[in-house]
Amino acid sequence: MRSSSNPAFRNLPHGGTQTYGQYGPPVGFQQPQGGVPGYGPGQVAAGAGDRPMTVDDVVVKTGLSLGTALLFGVVTAIWAQTQLAETGRLSGALLGAMFAGLIVGLVVSLVMIFRQKPSGALTLTYSAAEGLFLGALSGVFEVVYPGIALQAIIGTAGVFIGMLVVYKTGAVKVTPKLTKWIVGAIFGVVILMLVNLVSALIFGFNPLRDGGPLAIVFSLVCIGIAAFSFLLDFDQADRMIREGMPSKWAWYAAFGLMTTLVWLYLEILRLLSYLRE
Repeated sequence: MRSSSNPAFRNLPHGGTQTYGQYGPPVGFQQPQGGVPGYGPGQVAAGAGDRPMTVDDVVVKTGLSLGTALLFGVVTAIWAQTQLAETGRLSGALLGAMFAGLIVGLVVSLVMIFRQKPSGALTLTYSAAEGLFLGALSGVFEVVYPGIALQAIIGTAGVFIGMLVVYKTGAVKVTPKLTKWIVGAIFGVVILMLVNLVSALIFGFNPLRDGGPLAIVFSLVCIGIAAFSFLLDFDQADRMIREGMPSKWAWYAAFGLMTTLVWLYLEILRLLSYLRE
């Protein structure tokens, strides 16, 4: 299986006749004699009653995850806007929920990435946590820049749908060279973000996030990399389906897509705020 730029999809176990790498096969994975019809010889049958994952499985699990994030996000955004309108500041409870969402989302994502096992509970927990964090953040941005949250949601949905069309039509082929380019680009922007963070904390110099021309260019680059990461995420999910991974792994595919969606939304929200100044 080709490596993905998304860490959630790196080093996943393989279905079919492939090898499993250092993590071994999924829990409960059994290789049936003769394989599963429609998936080639030696495909997956994972435990009693499980079946190979399908596109519908990925769509449903991703939809549930996204719906959870939106539900928590909308409620928290309204909460934040109401408090800012009434008191001009966020309460300790809301700030606590915001930072709890940030920390829980980070911890759960690391657990999912390093465990390399599917979990519907953890995927939905991650979605809810990110919804809390992004909702509170979006509520604050919405008070300062009215309408910006909806614009960011529309922009994120547009990029997602556009890249899905690009992938399905084959306009851009996912090749090992493209994968390496995107992985390298992601490592590059992460290093730049860390250097910028250290610079901001120590020297008060924040060129990549200060809203200036360089910050706008950097956000555009991040949006472009996140968009191309969708191609690799789609390809990885597609390969999991073709190799007959157990249906429960659709939760892992949904988690990987959610991490890219969260990153993309944050970058679009930042860019829109820069352009409003």
